[in-house]
Amino acid sequence: MTTARFTLVGGPTVLVEAAGWTLLVDPTFDPPGRTYRFGFGTSSRKTTGPALEVRDLPPVDVVLLTHDQHADNLDGRGRELMRTASTVVTTTDGARRLRGDLGPRVQGLADWRTTVLTRPGRPELRVTATPARHGPPGSRPLVGQVVGFAVSWPGQEHGALWFSGDTVLHRGVREVARRIDVGTAVLHLGGVRFPVTGPVRLTMTARDAVRVGALHDARNVLPVHVEGWTHFREPRAAAEAVFAGAPAAFRAALRWLERGTPTEVEV
Repeated sequence: MTTARFTLVGGPTVLVEAAGWTLLVDPTFDPPGRTYRFGFGTSSRKTTGPALEVRDLPPVDVVLLTHDQHADNLDGRGRELMRTASTVVTTTDGARRLRGDLGPRVQGLADWRTTVLTRPGRPELRVTATPARHGPPGSRPLVGQVVGFAVSWPGQEHGALWFSGDTVLHRGVREVARRIDVGTAVLHLGGVRFPVTGPVRLTMTARDAVRVGALHDARNVLPVHVEGWTHFREPRAAAEAVFAGAPAAFRAALRWLERGTPTEVEV
């Protein structure tokens, strides 16, 4: 049996220990209380601090950064942590912005591009960028570029780990199911919206998660990005109410990560 250990730090920030590799997705470690500006009249206040501090983490091999332009995915302390990571993989736009600070350790991937990471004594790690759209059609010039990531290595039994990134359900997300065998889907939910955007959602809802689950035969579905910020509009309790009525296959795959508690997942 092959397993990976997932630890939810908070929001979208997840520590993953698998196949001898240590991965960190979207590092956010600032304390709660501050309001962050996201541009174009949008802002959000962080309401919950990280379940782990940077000093509590093992050495990080790879940071998977879905995007760098929003503080709920990368904040001040997260930026400091990235300077200690061996490799940072992010969007092509983000890599250009971060290269002055991080140098050659940062790699930018366009949709469907793959980088192969190697370390002595460990299996090769394949990281493929998957499409994400952080809002309705035409929103990219306003919200910026975002990607998801599919991660695989030799010896996996149940398919790739897929991190959706901050995205709505759109054609690119559906394409993931056609191109990649996903064994574990880590879905960024929360139904994000702002007063200025009205009813328009900028991330998936729980109902979207159920639809995505129907596209895959994933062994595990792990919801994240649901609590800790005021712009997350569908918290865990609301998502659980939706999931209670989901098909049996989805409910069997559903695994909630408890903040700060390592969870072993078969991969």
